[in-house]
Amino acid sequence: MSALVLIVDDDPDIRDIVEINLQSAGFDVATAADGERGLEQALRLRPELVLLDLMMPRIDGYEVCRRLRTDARTSHIPIIMLTARAQPSDRVSGLELGADDYLTKPFDVDELIARIHATLRRVRDTRSVSPLTGLPGNVRIERELAQRVNSGEQIALLYADLNRFKPFNDRYGFLRGDEAIGTLADAVCDVVASLGDETTFVGHVGGDDFVIITRPEAGETIGRALIERFDARVPELYDPADREAGFIEVRDRQGRLHRYPFVSVAIGMVTTTPGAFSDHRQLAEVAAEMKNYAKRLGDGSNLAVDRRSRP
Repeated sequence: MSALVLIVDDDPDIRDIVEINLQSAGFDVATAADGERGLEQALRLRPELVLLDLMMPRIDGYEVCRRLRTDARTSHIPIIMLTARAQPSDRVSGLELGADDYLTKPFDVDELIARIHATLRRVRDTRSVSPLTGLPGNVRIERELAQRVNSGEQIALLYADLNRFKPFNDRYGFLRGDEAIGTLADAVCDVVASLGDETTFVGHVGGDDFVIITRPEAGETIGRALIERFDARVPELYDPADREAGFIEVRDRQGRLHRYPFVSVAIGMVTTTPGAFSDHRQLAEVAAEMKNYAKRLGDGSNLAVDRRSRP
């Protein structure tokens, strides 16, 4: 799958030149003509990297960078700043706000492409992102959860994974399995983009497991919207004959044929209350317990919410 690069620049000539060259280099490209539109596109499209001009009307690149870095939904996206200003102070300001690299205009397109490749490699190594979805992985998830629990912040933790994923993989192969995981990732991110806020965090634990950290009052709404969004997309994962039948048939190791309904999503949710959890791992264990309970509720997608009172 090609990496998606978002170009945010108010100069149409630069946007066109960079877009053509990046597409020739194998990247998918989206563009935005100002900072406000760039923020909207970053949240909606979730690019693998943002090329960000500094000097733009309405919202300049510094402010766009600051907002991307302080929004949990976009904080993991690498940023390369582009500017005609060559003063060291400009570079320092951009890097202090969280930019990953800085290139001065006019720039050589081959160098820009090389820097994009280098930044993506470095970020994947150092930020512990999932190579399949581009979302923060286990190291970042644990750090985020620990910080929030230790600070006393009131949160909802949702833990989601797929039901009957193994027979789907057995029937269609691991590449189609990755498509199913990608469909769940897209549904998670779409719902969070529309119903979450700048504090909402999404992570990919691995395989078909995802977590969402959000405000307690938003947790159930996000969980139920995720079920609706994912279930609407599930039939697209199946071959026409299986889609029409409404199930797949897979043989086990003994050669016996078993019938399986479509994949669905199980979500466990737990919210924090003052003094209820002293360790983020306890919170994660309860979320996993509720997810496993949701998996036992039936063939369809389900949300199980922990409503037990704690001191």
